Amino acid sequence: MDVNAMIDEILAKEGGYVNHPADRGGPTNFGITQKTLSRYLEVVVTADMVKALDVETARDIYALNYYRIPRIDQLPEPLQPFLFDSAVNHGPRRAIKFLQEVCNDAGFGALVVDGLMGPKTKAQSYACLQELGDWMLVALVEERQMFYADIVTSDASQNVFLRGWLARARSFLPNYQVA
Repeated sequence: MDVNAMIDEILAKEGGYVNHPADRGGPTNFGITQKTLSRYLEVVVTADMVKALDVETARDIYALNYYRIPRIDQLPEPLQPFLFDSAVNHGPRRAIKFLQEVCNDAGFGALVVDGLMGPKTKAQSYACLQELGDWMLVALVEERQMFYADIVTSDASQNVFLRGWLARARSFLPNYQVA
C-alpha cells in the first residue's frame, strides 16, 4: 500500500474538525492538532485556523512528519500501515517503541526502546517479521491496546475514547478464517 492510500485511510478514521472537551490534543481537523499545525506552519495557530485547515496541508503533514521523517517508509511494507497509523495517533516515537518492544519480546533485540528508527531497529523488524509473519501484527496490536489501557488507567476522563481506540487498533489485525 502506498503512502497516499494509507493517508486516505487515516483521514477516513480521523474525520473533520473536532474539539472534544476531554481530548487532551485540543482542537483537531483531519486528526491534525493545534500544536502540530503550529509546528508545521511555524506560527501559533488558533482553533479557527485549525478549523480552516485544508485537506492537502493535512496530507503533507502526515506524509512528512508521520511517515518520512520517522522513517516508517523504510520498515517492512506489511507493518507500515499499522505503524503509520500509530504514529498519527500517538506520535512517531511511541509507534517505533511499539515495534521495538515487540522485536525485543520476540527475541529480536536487544533493542533500546527509544522510539528512534535506526539501522538496528530496521534490521530487527525485518528479521522479526520474517520469523513471525502475521503474528507480528497481532503482537503490535496487543502492545497498542495495552498502551490505551494504561492511558485510561492513568486518566479516567479518557475512557470516553477507549472503545474507538481499541476498534482502531484491532482494524489492523490480520483477517483469519476458521476452517
